[in-house]
Amino acid sequence: MERILIVSAADKAYRALCSVLTGGGVRAEFSLARSGAEARRGLAQTEYSLIFVNTPLPDEFGHELAQAAAHETLAGVLLLAAAEVSDAVSEKVELDGVFVLPKPLDRVMLFQALRMARAARSRLTGLQNENRKLLRRIEDIRLVDRAKCLLIECRGMTEPEAHAYIERRAMDRRQTKRAAAEAILNGEA
Repeated sequence: MERILIVSAADKAYRALCSVLTGGGVRAEFSLARSGAEARRGLAQTEYSLIFVNTPLPDEFGHELAQAAAHETLAGVLLLAAAEVSDAVSEKVELDGVFVLPKPLDRVMLFQALRMARAARSRLTGLQNENRKLLRRIEDIRLVDRAKCLLIECRGMTEPEAHAYIERRAMDRRQTKRAAAEAILNGEA
């Protein structure tokens, strides 16, 4: 179940947005933050899939919070602003990946923006997972290279011999090259 944070000074707006979303088939755990500071504390403690910021907030307008949330989380961020200022606000935040919706809300536009925010979140999550895999591979390569250097220095092997030794050790013990390299670095060679 997804978690949705709604940042709004007005309880009435919070209840109305929850009602529209659940009426549209959204199944989520809703949380309310009544100010930008409260929302920032909540973002530090909990991971949300969607964040709605209903401007203005009592301690700030709200676009700064939306920008921070877009940069610091993987959540889709939707900013609700009065129709008169929505274009100006959109110019400030759209490059940060924040979707701006003019108030009063149009139900069709709300659900289109919701789908786009979910799609953007899905894409970001995929990119983050790919980044983690690449960082893990880089760390694996570094460990294997360190183990090779140790074998070259301590056992007088050449680089191809050290490489073959690590591969053979991994194969013989049915473990990854990373595990074999870690064992060599830990003196278990």
